[in-house]
Amino acid sequence: MLDMTRHGLPPAPGVGFKPQHYAEIITDSGAVRWLEIHAENYMGDGGRPIAQLAALAERFPISVHGVGLSIGGEGPLDPVHLDRLKRLVGWLKPASFSEHLAWSSHGGTYFNDLLPLPYNAATLARVEQHIHEVQETLGRRMLLENPATYLAFAETTMAETDFLAELVRRTGCGLLLDINNVFVACTNQQTDPRAYLAAFPLQAVGEVHLGGHDAQTDDDGAPLLIDAHGSEVADPVWTLCRETIQRMGPKPVLIEWDNDVPDWDMLEAEAARAAALLGRVKA
Repeated sequence: MLDMTRHGLPPAPGVGFKPQHYAEIITDSGAVRWLEIHAENYMGDGGRPIAQLAALAERFPISVHGVGLSIGGEGPLDPVHLDRLKRLVGWLKPASFSEHLAWSSHGGTYFNDLLPLPYNAATLARVEQHIHEVQETLGRRMLLENPATYLAFAETTMAETDFLAELVRRTGCGLLLDINNVFVACTNQQTDPRAYLAAFPLQAVGEVHLGGHDAQTDDDGAPLLIDAHGSEVADPVWTLCRETIQRMGPKPVLIEWDNDVPDWDMLEAEAARAAALLGRVKA
C-alpha cells in the first residue's frame, strides 16, 4: 500500500552527511537535527559506509536524496537502479525520499550532471508516469526538487511553477524547494525570484534546501551563477528563505555543501544560522 503521508523530518536544520564529520556528529551535532545522504553512495551491501549510516539512523532522521534516477529522462526508469533504491529505502526506512526534476541518462549512458527539461504536455506526462512508478515501487510519497537552470527551451509552454503544481495534483507527490536553485535560475534567466516564489505551490513543500553558488559572468558580461554547493549560503538566498518560511511556516531546512567541504564547525555554523531563522519565524 502506498503511504502518501510519511514524512518525519523535523522543522529544523539538517546537513548533508560527509564521512569525515562522523565523529563530530556522533559526539555533538550542535544545531543539526537530521541528516541527508545521496542514495547512490549507499547502495552497496556492507562495509564502513553502511555501518556508519546504520549507526546514524539510530540517532537522527535520515533524508535520502537521489541524484541518478533520471526521473525526467525520455526512456523508462532503470529497473536495476530503482530496485537498488528500493532495497536501500527498505532497510533504512528514511524519514524522506526526494529526487530532482531533471534527466541524467540516455540510451544506457549516464552523465555526471542534472540536465534541464522543456516544460510542456509531453514532458509532464512522462514525468508523471515516472513519479507514479517510483512511489508505487517505494511504497511512499516522494518529494521532487526544482532545478537550477541556465537556459530556457523554445519548446516550453508552461511556467515551471505551474508544471510542478500540476505534477503534485496528478501524482500526490510533494516538493523539495531549493531556494538557492530559485535564485540561480532567476538570476541566469533575468527573472524575479520573488515572483517565482509567489507562484510556487508552497502547500506541497516538505523540505527546503539552501546551498552556495559561484558568481561568474557570461561572454556578454551578464551575471552567471553556478549551483556549485562549495561555499556558504549567500545573503540574498538567506533573505529569500526567511521571507518564504514566514509565508509557509517552519520546514526542515538542509544546508548543502558537497564540494570543497569545510570542517564540521563551519558547516554546523551554517546550520545554526538556519536554526536561528526558524526560531525567529516560530516566535
